[in-house]
Amino acid sequence: MLIGTAPQGAPARPAGVPGQEERVAARVAELEHKLGDPTDETNEVSYTRLLQDDEAGEISAAGERILDAAVLNADFVPRAEGGRLERIDTLVRVMRSVFRRDVTLGLGYGVTSFMAGVNVWTEGDADQRARFARILLDGGKVSVAYHELAHGNDFVRNEFEARPSVDGGYLLNGEKQVINNADRAAAWVLFGRTNPAPGSRSHSVFFAERAGLDASTYRVLPRYDAVGVRGCHLSGLHFDNTPLPDTALVGELGKGVELALRAFQITRSAVPGMALGATDTSLRTVVRFALGRQLYRKSVMDIPHAKATLSAAFLDLLICDSLSLAATRAVHLLPEETSVYAAATKYLVPKLLTEAMHELSIVLGARFYVREGEFGIFQKHIRDLPVLSLGHAGSAACQATIIPQLPRLARRAWFSDDPAPAALFRLRDDLDEIPFADLTLASGRDRLSASLIAAIDELPSGTPEERTVHAIALKMMDELRRLQEAGSSLAPEDRTALASPATFALADRYTVLLAAASVIGVWQQARTAEDPFLADPAWAAAALHRLARRLGQNPPDLPAAAEARVHDEVLRRFHDRTSYDLYDTPLAG
Repeated sequence: MLIGTAPQGAPARPAGVPGQEERVAARVAELEHKLGDPTDETNEVSYTRLLQDDEAGEISAAGERILDAAVLNADFVPRAEGGRLERIDTLVRVMRSVFRRDVTLGLGYGVTSFMAGVNVWTEGDADQRARFARILLDGGKVSVAYHELAHGNDFVRNEFEARPSVDGGYLLNGEKQVINNADRAAAWVLFGRTNPAPGSRSHSVFFAERAGLDASTYRVLPRYDAVGVRGCHLSGLHFDNTPLPDTALVGELGKGVELALRAFQITRSAVPGMALGATDTSLRTVVRFALGRQLYRKSVMDIPHAKATLSAAFLDLLICDSLSLAATRAVHLLPEETSVYAAATKYLVPKLLTEAMHELSIVLGARFYVREGEFGIFQKHIRDLPVLSLGHAGSAACQATIIPQLPRLARRAWFSDDPAPAALFRLRDDLDEIPFADLTLASGRDRLSASLIAAIDELPSGTPEERTVHAIALKMMDELRRLQEAGSSLAPEDRTALASPATFALADRYTVLLAAASVIGVWQQARTAEDPFLADPAWAAAALHRLARRLGQNPPDLPAAAEARVHDEVLRRFHDRTSYDLYDTPLAG
């Protein structure tokens, strides 16, 4: 499919009407322009101003005014409901412009509304969708409340109740804690127990609009102090027999767990990719430091360890973006398989980004501890980023989503499934609308891993870098074979959230293989694209080399030319002010 053409089955676009890629590129450019150069201290949303807001424990008021003027909330509302949302991967690209400046602003302004909205877009009726869209398009916020502190990610054990009332509707009782924007939201999406019986059919999801509630029956709890995202309004809600009408129920009664898990497939795919913006800024900050700081009569950039660390962080961003791309486009192309890809993305991407930040902090040295000045934004990002690795599902919860699926995938998918469509790995190809209704909890298919197997016979092997890619791909295939053997023989007790540490380690290794498959797929499709760097096998060889080492493999030595090519790209993007992800996007600063 040519860039800018309509997806298969979609009507042809009239001449002169911008396509999806043109729209998202224009939207990113618009946000970059409105938010301005964050290194310019006269900018009201400069890093300096954002750090001052963070010290005061407040979200940037200037940033929110800018995003209000840009109607960012429209990016969380499907086009069918009057908004701009048409693809998950393009939403991720738009939000990186915000996250690259401030995780607090990205999360506090609207990502929570997006997370709440997915539930309504997935199962809400026409009236609920219209009401939710109107709140956002009018500039309001909506909070989402799944978990309770007493039960963590085990939300099936939640105690918060939405009991059916004898007068019709429901009565809300109990507390929800650590809710972003609970105090200033126009509505809340609440996950509550509607049946005292144990099990997954005892909970439901509700869309509670603040204006329709009896204010004397509920209260907003005090704000929490936080180490990261200090400006976010994290508080809670307490309800005492608060009446809720029948029309607040989203989807079917007792189907709340299923709805939440389907919604997670979208949010787990999307939010980690947004966070790349924060690590992009952190890498750029350390590159600036390394080029300007003299040590041992040379710049820090000339020190081999520092140079290797910066290149490694860049490769981690490309790896994370490759997996994020595959997961977000799978929502559209392979919705029945998205459960496992979303969990893998939510598990591995924050992990790699956090590790990259730690390594970069070593290069920054003592400046890492400074909370102000030219490099202060790094310290803020390294505090804020781990919040996203928890969010509505921590790493163990994501592994627990993967583990029960391993035996079925081992028996039915790996080495027997068809490979994923090439469009899964194409950065700018159009996609059909988000198929919310087609998301399933598990399917027993894995066409992303099948793409790794299919690539073995298709990969070129002319240059040293190409031969490295091919050799590591073979090692990855062998690793998948070992995973198949281990997964197919898991004992029943190792197919649950109470599995052994060894089984959790299998899930970890599987996510790395999915990342490797994504890297190979992106490079294969980029070989005929216009981006000379992505078409070059150097980055793919270097990225796969890192993933192989992560698995404990002994990959062939990386050609020196590949290392040099990656390092040169780090410097080029710094000087050209373009992003450190797959898109090489022009930035405002």
